[in-house]
Amino acid sequence: MQIQDLPYPDPGVPDARSGPRFLWWLGRNQLGGQFKALAWGLLHFVAVSALPFCVGMAVQAVIDRSGTRLALTGGLMALCGACIALGETMLHRTAVTNWITAAARVQQLLARRTALLGSALTRRVAAGEVVAVSTGDVEKIGWFVEAVSRFTAAALTVVLVCVGLVVYQPALGVIVAVGVPVLALAVLPLLPRATGRADVQREKAGRATELASDTVAGLRVLRGIGGEELFLDRYRRASQEVRHAAVRSARMWSLIAAIQVLLPGLLMIAVVWRGVLLARDGRIEVGELVTVYSAVMLLTYPLRHFEEIAMAWSFSRPSAKRAARVLALDRAMDSDGSRAAQAPSGDLYDPATGLLAPAGRLTAVVCGDPDVAGLLAERLGGHPSERTAEAGVEGAVSNGSVLLGNVPLDELPLDSARTAVLVQDKDPVLLSGSLRELLDVPASGLVSAASALEAAQCGDVLDALTQGSLDTDDPMDARITERGRSLSGGQRQRLALARSLITDPEVLVLDEPTSAVDSHTEARIAEGLRSLRAGRTTVVFTSSPLLLDHADRVVLVHEGRVAAVGAHRQLVRDEPLYRAVVTRETEEEAATKVASRTSLGAVTPDDEAVLNGVLEEIEETA
Repeated sequence: MQIQDLPYPDPGVPDARSGPRFLWWLGRNQLGGQFKALAWGLLHFVAVSALPFCVGMAVQAVIDRSGTRLALTGGLMALCGACIALGETMLHRTAVTNWITAAARVQQLLARRTALLGSALTRRVAAGEVVAVSTGDVEKIGWFVEAVSRFTAAALTVVLVCVGLVVYQPALGVIVAVGVPVLALAVLPLLPRATGRADVQREKAGRATELASDTVAGLRVLRGIGGEELFLDRYRRASQEVRHAAVRSARMWSLIAAIQVLLPGLLMIAVVWRGVLLARDGRIEVGELVTVYSAVMLLTYPLRHFEEIAMAWSFSRPSAKRAARVLALDRAMDSDGSRAAQAPSGDLYDPATGLLAPAGRLTAVVCGDPDVAGLLAERLGGHPSERTAEAGVEGAVSNGSVLLGNVPLDELPLDSARTAVLVQDKDPVLLSGSLRELLDVPASGLVSAASALEAAQCGDVLDALTQGSLDTDDPMDARITERGRSLSGGQRQRLALARSLITDPEVLVLDEPTSAVDSHTEARIAEGLRSLRAGRTTVVFTSSPLLLDHADRVVLVHEGRVAAVGAHRQLVRDEPLYRAVVTRETEEEAATKVASRTSLGAVTPDDEAVLNGVLEEIEETA
């Protein structure tokens, strides 16, 4: 794989069981590039290591006054120089290619996993961690993948040089052959501590990145409540922790680097001392001493790659662990599907909770816990996570998939399932661009942009976009900033609702679609939603009485199971738990409130329903 061939047609299926397994999988998928880098690395390092033998031969040729051997040695040195230049150039090129292609593979895998999980990704992994994995961690993973081949070439070169010195001059070669492994292994006791400090640094840096990402995302709200300084202090403390951790990690790595300079120096002193004694006794030639001395001096170059591979491993291991954790996330639905692509229709039924949304009806679902509501909405869209059962939706896995017209969603291909059921998260994302581009989504073509914007009550949003645009008077061409941060929460929510309505799916699941709008706008949205989605299946997770009163069917979900089904006013009258969730009042507070209104002659139908329910409970208790 060359850089110009990126992206990969298929990045493959990663082994995400652990960080080391993921790194091993990456290496196995780049064997061609690894062997190329190994070959060029051997050429480069062997040519560098051959220079001392050439120098020794040249010195000995001068001593022996042999012009032929001197000329031959000069030719060998020129050949070594050419091999060094060629090997270094190609090694660098191949290594960088391995780095970039490995990083590109990881980024493609992350992008594919993000597309597969959709909005469920940020429910399982913090957005800051995803950012850290897709930026800094990708580079460190690529660094380790490309460093492996260079380290292997360096290690093989060291072995060859040691064997060559033992054969060339046994008296000195044995000292080198024994000392070099000591040099390579001397820092091993320090590596666990260095790796631990590097892990701490990466962990603190990841937390600081998450904090920065979350702060930026909520900057508008922070300014509104005057919380900038509070979060600035938090980030300042987090960044200082990262700095202190980085300094501690750098101290350990500087100690390792110092040892790798000190020990080769001691080995060189030992070789020179022993060599001078042997040369004085006439047991070795001067050229042989120069050869061994030069070889030991140049061995420090390939030995430096032992330090680099240790650093690359210590930094890439936590990065690979984080990447594997993200890549291991999956949806219960098979992305390929065991059924042929089809457009199922009919009732939406969840066997885990007993929730039934009849076809062509507007069903409202009330949950006491907003987190449970979000997970249940995710499950209805065919994207259940492992947190579903933990949040109270018991039997989410054992009871099977959600059924749409008796067709399990997890047996459909991903594209078919997403076409059939669309889930709008409670915090939808607006991408930057024009309003026309925002609303340019896959759709049935039966709902126009004007109708969707009108149903979502976006008139004031269009006015605001027109006033804020200097380039056009057409609101459809007005620019929307990243995540719609120039708009209020209610305006973003209504634009997202309009986008979902244009899509016109068979089943539309909305999670708190009006939580950020005022009551008057909410009432008009409820009417527009009911009118526009007539004859289509719509499920709305909400506790707003305005939306609940417009629903054809209201379902109360408690502790992971359907607890009551009926009309809004009926449930307010007959179900204390429903009444407590919707009105957020205790029975005593409700009775007192209705009694005070009764004395003033201002009792509403809902008040009468509440009072009747309270009286019935009192009678049953008595």
